[in-house]
Amino acid sequence: MMQNVHLAPETDEDDLYSGYNDYNPTYDTEELENDTAFQQAVRTSHGRRPPITAKIPSTAVTRPVATGYGSKTSLASSMGRPMTGAIQDGVTRPMTAVRAAGFTKAAFRGSAFDPLGQSRGPAPPLETKNEDSPEEKIRQLEKKVNELVEESCIANSCGDLKLALEKAKDAGRKERVLVRQREQVTTPENINLDLTYLVLFNLASQYSANDMYAEALNTYQVIVKNKIFSNAGRLKVNMGNIYLKQRNYSKAIKFYRMALDQIPSVHKEMRIKIMQNIGVAFIKTGQYSDAINSFEHIMSMAPNLKAGFNLILSYFAIGDREKMKKAFQKLIAVPLEIDDDDKYISPSDDTHTNLVIEAIKNDHLRQMECERKAMAEKYIMTAAKLIAPVIESSFAVGYDWCVEVVKASQYVELANDLEINKAITYLRQKDFNQAVETLKMFEKKDSRVKSAAATNLSFLYYLENEFAQASSYADLAVNSDRYNPSALTNKGNTVFANGDYEKAAEFYKEALRNDSSCTEALYNIGLTYKKLNRLEEALDCFLKLHAILRNSAQVLYQIANVYELMEDPNQAIEWLMQLISVVPTDSRALSKLGELYDSEGDKSQAFQYYYESYRYFPSNIDVIEWLGAYYIDTQFCEKAIQYFERASLIQPMQVKWQLMVASCFRRSGNYQKALDTYKDIHRKFPENVECLRFLVRLCTDIGLKEVQEYATKLKRLEKMKEIREQRIKSGRDGSGGTRSKREGSAGHESGQNCSASSKGERLSAKLRTLPGTNEPYESSSNKEIDASYVDPLGPQTERPKTAAKKRVEEEDFADEDLGDYLLPE
Repeated sequence: MMQNVHLAPETDEDDLYSGYNDYNPTYDTEELENDTAFQQAVRTSHGRRPPITAKIPSTAVTRPVATGYGSKTSLASSMGRPMTGAIQDGVTRPMTAVRAAGFTKAAFRGSAFDPLGQSRGPAPPLETKNEDSPEEKIRQLEKKVNELVEESCIANSCGDLKLALEKAKDAGRKERVLVRQREQVTTPENINLDLTYLVLFNLASQYSANDMYAEALNTYQVIVKNKIFSNAGRLKVNMGNIYLKQRNYSKAIKFYRMALDQIPSVHKEMRIKIMQNIGVAFIKTGQYSDAINSFEHIMSMAPNLKAGFNLILSYFAIGDREKMKKAFQKLIAVPLEIDDDDKYISPSDDTHTNLVIEAIKNDHLRQMECERKAMAEKYIMTAAKLIAPVIESSFAVGYDWCVEVVKASQYVELANDLEINKAITYLRQKDFNQAVETLKMFEKKDSRVKSAAATNLSFLYYLENEFAQASSYADLAVNSDRYNPSALTNKGNTVFANGDYEKAAEFYKEALRNDSSCTEALYNIGLTYKKLNRLEEALDCFLKLHAILRNSAQVLYQIANVYELMEDPNQAIEWLMQLISVVPTDSRALSKLGELYDSEGDKSQAFQYYYESYRYFPSNIDVIEWLGAYYIDTQFCEKAIQYFERASLIQPMQVKWQLMVASCFRRSGNYQKALDTYKDIHRKFPENVECLRFLVRLCTDIGLKEVQEYATKLKRLEKMKEIREQRIKSGRDGSGGTRSKREGSAGHESGQNCSASSKGERLSAKLRTLPGTNEPYESSSNKEIDASYVDPLGPQTERPKTAAKKRVEEEDFADEDLGDYLLPE
């Protein structure tokens, strides 16, 4: 059998496959059907064996064919097809074991050669799933549970906590149905425990997010107590967090320690965080020694900023100065693990490098580094401000020690900020001289620090009304840093104080160009436009500021005030309504609303807001005066008495309030009480003519014997008054511009001269209701009230400006103070 098989000679390795790829007509497969020997071989049992295809197409393995005569001969085609493995042209070919491409048994049963199977027709349709089968129902239900959990998590991340909880509850209900169906179909071992754990954990998290702590704890207990769930003990950290939120610190510490026992030591970061929580819980309970042990362990194993700061707080609580210093040094030494800022500076003019630097200069990683650095600086600054006053004999020495420690660390630039904070501490202690001296030390520093110090100095001198010094340091701050909006704002304030509003507006505009979010400059430029009577531009500034500071009471008041100056009371009322929604107890805003409603003729609304203003601040004379006049106008004189009595308590030397009290008693028919009040007024003010006149009338009507005594005093006072007026008249050399007013003239209750410039002595027209000296007195007639009371306001078009209105125009409101800038601590 192997007589025709020869091994390839070792010396002729290059000719091993020579002629192998040449085309030979012997390999033509189209004549195989007519090849009798081949067809006979195919029909034999040897031919039914699975053929072995060669790697090269159109080759076949030489195999002996079992014939019916029992002999085994090599297969030879009618066309002289060579046998695979036989010597061909003197070269021995290796045997191959790969059948020819497209060769199948069906080809020998009379079918046509079809290697792609195109004659078999279309493929049979796919077998349809039986959706009613239990397995398919379980699969669909499991998919629905996963979708609900995912939707719950998405809703939580979007802030819709209520929807997240509903989805989590729905997922829990469907998961229990799924478990029951699995128990009916399969064995309990095939239950999906991971899905159960996921559903329960998500449900507990959503309960906790919705502040439903009892339900969250119960759900966590279900997970923790089930021994089937692996690593469920870690969830005791979450339970500890819930107890910490509930201020149940003892249980929080207990669960934190249980979680710490169940977490292996390889998870170092998680163990450190749990120990940090334990330390915080100890601080909450006042167990500072235990908290110190926890934070000391953290700082020795894996130091971080929060643990270092909490350690300083703990030492501060127990008052250990030396330990505070050591803890501060440990805090300073905590590595930030961020790159140096120099890598964001272009080292060359390479365009590609510059583009890369610009791309990474403000990416997410850079922002994270900046946030970490800002947090470190905040902790260090806060710790220094906390311990500086207590670690040494004085806070100045303590600050100096902190500054020296910071200068020797990686936070060198914080040393100057600590110095400025030292000056601010002097300000809080009202030691202005030391604050100024400390800030003056920065005049020779670099431009940033110099500008900050000069800005604070300008602010200090501005508060002390030393505008020359304030302007000088504002100039220094602007020259040191032209783009410092705070310096430009302070410079504008000094110019504003000198009355140069146009120039002040220019400085405020420049500050806004450098920093569009500088609210102080925007507020001040609105005030400047008000001073320049450019009300439209002022309103535009305050509306822009309102878009930035939505609930600023000052901004809302300024908008209402501008509308009032523009004679648009409806808009002014609307904005004042917004103001009292922000500060509902502001008596001034309420009284302003009452004034506007009074100007519109709505007495009932005006009374409501004036009364609310009086309730919150019962010492406003203008409000008391309006309320008393309102009750007299509505003929409820008894109610007006309490307001005038309060006014007499506030201004005991103003006789008009006591006269008004007596007048109200007289109008209400209580003549005895009125007589007693007039007598009391006469004892306090014996030279008051009006009081004596009413005493004479009352005593005459009642028939008292004192009438003669009071009449004699009245005549004496009137005679003295005439002599005094004659002297004044003769002293003016016949000038016709006499400004003296007779005390007994009609319409004046007090009988005293009132200065037009004094608000406290100004008599409102509303109170001109008492009868004059020449008016008849009728003790029992109601007609007297109607005849003597004349509406002082007259027609609406002729109404004079009220006291509050006049004060708006003549005085600066307290909330119109210029916005100054003080560096943040």
